[in-house]
Amino acid sequence: MSFQVVNQTRNTVLAHRVLAATRFFPRLRGLMFYNRFPSCDGLWLSPCNAIHTFFMKFSIDVLFLDRDNRVLALCRALRPWRLTPRHSRARSVLELPSGGISASLTAVNDKLVF
Repeated sequence: MSFQVVNQTRNTVLAHRVLAATRFFPRLRGLMFYNRFPSCDGLWLSPCNAIHTFFMKFSIDVLFLDRDNRVLALCRALRPWRLTPRHSRARSVLELPSGGISASLTAVNDKLVF
């Protein structure tokens, strides 16, 4: 399943083709072992409130979203072999290619539409 993600607050497109990882093993694998971002613009992990970039070979942008898909926190250019803090109110995470947050002007409290 793939879908588009739009920042409703800023009227910008974050990603044209986002893949959903809503089961245990797809969430566990995430983007590990890829040499570059796969043939999509983003990966949505749900449920999720923290991530790691172990075994990854490239940096990513990360958005932590609440149950209403509002941005709670963001990480720009998270490098491989890093951990994010746990965000207790987060219900999902949107992983984007590095630079995606800045290109879409996304900020904390913005509302995303899937």
